[in-house]
Amino acid sequence: MGRFRRGERDLNQEKGVTMAGRDGIRAVVTGVGVVSPIGIGNDRFWESLTGNRSGIDYLQSITADDLPSPFAAEVRDFKPAELLRDRKFIKVMSRDIQLGVASAQLAMSDTGLETGDIDPYRMGVVYGAGRMTTHPQELFAGVDASLDETERFSMTRWGEGGMGRVAPLWLLKQLPNMPACHISIDHDARGPNNTITSRDASALLALSEAMGAIQSGRVDAMIVGACSSNIHPVDIAKFHRFEGLSRRTDDPARACRPFDFERDGAVVGEGAATFVVESYDHAKRRGAEIYAEILGIGAGCDGHGYANESSAMGLVRAIQKSVKQAGIRPEELGHINAQGKSTQQDDIVESRAYHRALGDCVLKVPVTAMKSFVGHFDAGAGAVELAGTLMSLKSGHVPATLNYEIPDPRCRLNVVKDGPQKLDTRTALTVNRTAMGQSAAAILRAV
Repeated sequence: MGRFRRGERDLNQEKGVTMAGRDGIRAVVTGVGVVSPIGIGNDRFWESLTGNRSGIDYLQSITADDLPSPFAAEVRDFKPAELLRDRKFIKVMSRDIQLGVASAQLAMSDTGLETGDIDPYRMGVVYGAGRMTTHPQELFAGVDASLDETERFSMTRWGEGGMGRVAPLWLLKQLPNMPACHISIDHDARGPNNTITSRDASALLALSEAMGAIQSGRVDAMIVGACSSNIHPVDIAKFHRFEGLSRRTDDPARACRPFDFERDGAVVGEGAATFVVESYDHAKRRGAEIYAEILGIGAGCDGHGYANESSAMGLVRAIQKSVKQAGIRPEELGHINAQGKSTQQDDIVESRAYHRALGDCVLKVPVTAMKSFVGHFDAGAGAVELAGTLMSLKSGHVPATLNYEIPDPRCRLNVVKDGPQKLDTRTALTVNRTAMGQSAAAILRAV
């Protein structure tokens, strides 16, 4: 239990109520953990970004026969037994969950916050998760045992023997709240606990909830992040049907081309990133290294009608709210970390949103799109991109957007082509937007 005892819970809750009435509690990021297609761990991740090394290659973990694209951004060297705190839980974790829990372990190690250094009731978890696809082979034995003489499924046979052929805990691999559960158990975080399932926007929405918990005085620290893996035939087929994958087959590293005139679709991927967010006073008292302060976070959704969708009004409002909350002028932004999905329509709509929300000054703000390195993978992609933003602020440099060769005149942005590029201002805007128009935007500043 460390320095804190269960009996102190009520006292700390009373303190939290008192602090909730105060203004000016600052929220800062003190730990980052990344598990990505371009590297596991912060150093390898950042070296790949600054070295212009793509994580997109030919599919290796599954066969690409009959799939709409042979490319993906896979985490090739991931060994969960070496990264997870308790190996016995691996068998009840899907790939998504393993990636997320491993990244949380890296983040907690990075921040130096040990069990016993903080009241467990004043540390919580809010985590984003994507769709966790059921693998059919996990149910094959049960279904096979339930077929009658005519090869039809029999509920009687299912009850008599088929059900027993399915692993009792198989469903735990598909529940989106499990990353938050495992992480809170691993790190004895007994405070607020929640799961966000808003696809691409999940990580930033989780960050917003954590920021609110800290500024209200309810907690001293929150573990935040998101995870997902779309390396599955069903996910790949769904993504291509509803959002569009690149049809290139020649050079994997050149397939994802955000804002480039010749872009023709996204590339699927997988990964996770986790962050430790603390109140500024708590971080300073323990001598923690601070990546950045969270100045403002906004959210929105396009709503009904073509006019709203084509103008990405949800993203416009999210950006405007984040700028207002941060108390800055748009021209103070040092760079924008874009959604940059690499589809024709999405990149055009996103570009329009920046001009509408920020004005003509956006033409001077450097823009990077990290999906050109790691592909697109639902909730986890937003978290990995947020990690890239934090490391850019820490280093004072913003990575290039890979494969940006022919500017699209319909996307009038200052896309970083040759990078890394030195930042004039260490204040950044990072955004994410789902295919349904759910959007989130966050402004962070190096401390």
